[in-house]
Amino acid sequence: MCGSGMTITLRRAAERLTGFSPGHPGAMERMRIAVAGASGLIGSALVRSLTADGHEVVRLVRRPAAGPHEVCWDPEGRAVEKTAAGLTGCAAVVNLAGAGIGDQRWTPSYKRQLRDSRVLGTTALAEAVAALPVPPRVFVNGSAIGIYGDTGDQVVDEEAPPGDGFLPSLCVEWEEAAAPAQEAGVRTVFARTGLVVARGGGAWGRLFPLFRAGLGGRLGDGRQYWSYIALHDEVAAIRYLIDHDTLAGPFNLTAPEPLTNREITAAMARVLRRPAPFAVPAPVLRAALGELAGDVLGSQRVVPRRLSAAGFRFAFAGIDDAIRAA
Repeated sequence: MCGSGMTITLRRAAERLTGFSPGHPGAMERMRIAVAGASGLIGSALVRSLTADGHEVVRLVRRPAAGPHEVCWDPEGRAVEKTAAGLTGCAAVVNLAGAGIGDQRWTPSYKRQLRDSRVLGTTALAEAVAALPVPPRVFVNGSAIGIYGDTGDQVVDEEAPPGDGFLPSLCVEWEEAAAPAQEAGVRTVFARTGLVVARGGGAWGRLFPLFRAGLGGRLGDGRQYWSYIALHDEVAAIRYLIDHDTLAGPFNLTAPEPLTNREITAAMARVLRRPAPFAVPAPVLRAALGELAGDVLGSQRVVPRRLSAAGFRFAFAGIDDAIRAA
């Protein structure tokens, strides 16, 4: 693609990242929105998008608040009343906080950190939301498609049961921790996110430099399914879930057509115009990553049935477009 076609594509990508343009039929009414995890890959993009559209965004931070748009909170739940006071007037609370799944080997201590940063943090926010005299209209809580475990070639949607292993049990606890908000009658949404295609972090943040250097290749046999989503669509989907008052419960945030790791490897090489001659054997991954390798080599063919049924339209559904947008 070149010339005007590429220009249009990039313009649409920029619009999707910074938010709905004024007057867009999907644009939300101006509101006060609190975001936990605002410095992360998804959180920072969401904050940029909301701010660009004129919303008042309140960032939840662990350090002392530096201004009126920050609220100090304790993710371990030792200051629920203080957190609740900071959330006063918020129409929506979005929780994207949590230690990075792929940042370290899964030692026993890091697994505790992964769990506590999600379960304790969600409990603290849900209790703060429930304590408000006038609660927000919606509580959007992060989650992950890791809840389904290794599903092989089977296509799974939100009706699928949790799988077995550390990640599925973590995700179950993560979602269950939002119970105080649900019991208080707050519309609660679980954003079960797939692999986010972005340069700034996550799995793709590590893949892009390798492929640009001509060192990319499939992982294992490459037959495992990867359920991906462009960062632009991830942000737009979260905003869609905030804005539509009838949507509650779990939603898979993944592109409509999952692809195998082998197919994604070929797309990376094609879009970046680099060879992808290498393959990392499964034993090497297990030796290097430990228990985390099971997540890399596992197969998850997850589809966004509920999101699509609700009318959400993806801007970058295909892998080539998602890579170009990143």
